[in-house]
Amino acid sequence: MEMFGFDNTHLLLHYRDEMKQEDVKRYFAWIDQYLNGQPAQYIIGETDFYGNRFKVDDRVLIPRPETEELVEWLLTDFADQKDLKVLDMGTGSGAIAISISKEHPDWQVDAADISAKALQVAGLNNEMNKTNVRFIESDLFNAITEDYDVIISNPPYISEDEINYMDESVIEHEPKEALFAKNNGLFMYQKIADYIKIKKDAVHGSLYLEIGFKQTEAVTEIFTESIPGCEVTSRKDFFGNPRMIRVKY
Repeated sequence: MEMFGFDNTHLLLHYRDEMKQEDVKRYFAWIDQYLNGQPAQYIIGETDFYGNRFKVDDRVLIPRPETEELVEWLLTDFADQKDLKVLDMGTGSGAIAISISKEHPDWQVDAADISAKALQVAGLNNEMNKTNVRFIESDLFNAITEDYDVIISNPPYISEDEINYMDESVIEHEPKEALFAKNNGLFMYQKIADYIKIKKDAVHGSLYLEIGFKQTEAVTEIFTESIPGCEVTSRKDFFGNPRMIRVKY
């Protein structure tokens, strides 16, 4: 009932009241949208991620629970670290960056995305969660001028030939540029590796990346070939699928 602006107290006091006719119409319109494949998060206009609330619409990908585990991995590794500089590449709704910033307001957390529309949503979430994340409109690292201790990313990694195996509601409603990548879904990982290859002699740091559950070997190979001597660690999600890697360079 949040969509009507009702909190639990209101519901307890007014649960016998008849709904206004305009609210009934809105309710059934939402039901129709859902039955026609619209994701519930877009209908509600909000979703939860890492214990925080985020605005979402069709300008951004809906944050997934699996990505919370990527955030948790980073936060655990650097739990006692002060003055860390973190970049969230391909931030979308800002869920990753804002969640990290809420846990560590002492860190500098920046976030980048190529989509100006996505950054509009991220900015609203920054205000709603009272965080101080700096958002940068950038095609990958083109507009990034600083060096970072940690880069975290949930990039597009789905191969276009996998579209037939995907949920229709995802294909129809979520932004395709946040889902699909060229080169069998590996394009973004190669671009990130190319960037680190240039930086690694001057800057040492860590990458935390979400991957497709069949991509561990291929993504590991990209980084070990591009950055000799780097340390790549994979991790499974709570379903037992390998969905994350950490690269220390």
